[in-house]
Amino acid sequence: MHTNMVIADIIRYLETMAPPALQEGYDNAGLITGNAGWDCKGIICTLDVTETVIQEAIDNRCNLIVAHHPIVFGGLKKITGKNYVERVVISAIKNDIAIYAIHTNLDNVITGVNGKIAALLGLQQVEVLQPKPGQLQKLVTFVPLQQAGVVRQAIFDAGGGHISNYSECSFNTDGTGTFKAGEGTDPHVGNIGQQHQEPETRVEIIFPAWLQQAVIKAMKAAHPYEEVAYDIIPLLNEHNQTGAGLVGNLPEPLAETDFLQLLKKLFRVPVIRHTALLNKKIQRVALCGGAGSFLINNALRSGADIFITGDMKYHEFFDADNRLIIADIGHYESEQFTINLLADGLAEKFTTFAVLKTKANTNPVQYFY
Repeated sequence: MHTNMVIADIIRYLETMAPPALQEGYDNAGLITGNAGWDCKGIICTLDVTETVIQEAIDNRCNLIVAHHPIVFGGLKKITGKNYVERVVISAIKNDIAIYAIHTNLDNVITGVNGKIAALLGLQQVEVLQPKPGQLQKLVTFVPLQQAGVVRQAIFDAGGGHISNYSECSFNTDGTGTFKAGEGTDPHVGNIGQQHQEPETRVEIIFPAWLQQAVIKAMKAAHPYEEVAYDIIPLLNEHNQTGAGLVGNLPEPLAETDFLQLLKKLFRVPVIRHTALLNKKIQRVALCGGAGSFLINNALRSGADIFITGDMKYHEFFDADNRLIIADIGHYESEQFTINLLADGLAEKFTTFAVLKTKANTNPVQYFY
């Protein structure tokens, strides 16, 4: 039996933190180099993978780099070392270093990149700015009355039945099921060749789409029937725990300049690009780590006083329309604490090897001031 921790074990944990199904279509999250079957000797967490970070992994005998940004976005047709992406990939492969990216899927969970920013700002009543569609399904199954509670609990334990801050949610209707067991079957109740009527409970439970396989497996394992009747129904309901950006409230309103000073201090930025101040207190704060200009209208609709993000273009600042402040604190600066989010979670879960935070500042943007 394999007793060492392998990279696949770390990946399984990371994918519970941010399910791969939540990444955007353009993204390339997941294992980019290396082999999931390798023993894990140590982990370095970083925002970006650069040659400096690869050397840091070598020096610290770490063979897994967990990065927020994928080093490879599109396909590599040639790998000759002509640019930093190719050189990083070559060096990782030559030194048996696995690179795992956890990108827009970590952006799209409420406890991910944006949740870390919201926590740093002390925001309360936090909500997703733009919920991701198509993330909810409903399981309907039919269980003998006496076993309904056991099957329900198995589905709950597999992750079903969560609606916002409520858990173990279900709807149950009693009725009568009929079936006739054929030759070669082993029915839980009834006789082969005879129609049987059984008092059953119709159990309905909502679950996140990415848990479908686990939920069905748990239901079947707990269900007494040899052949389990069930339906999986896609829902149009929004999953308010997944999606882009967050909005929440400060415990107490702050003057605009005081809040901007707080941003400078917390995110260690020398300058903040922003729209005109509106001479009113700031209490409701919208945010999106990285490039979030696509959420300006969502921020306006949410009633936010300020929208914090990075990578804003000149014309996009006009979209504030004097209805809120847009504050661009920089892409790297807004996401820098993702390193802590990853490293702290991994260090708590895995204690048999080193989990390090990169000492390299991988921000390609410099400021002259």
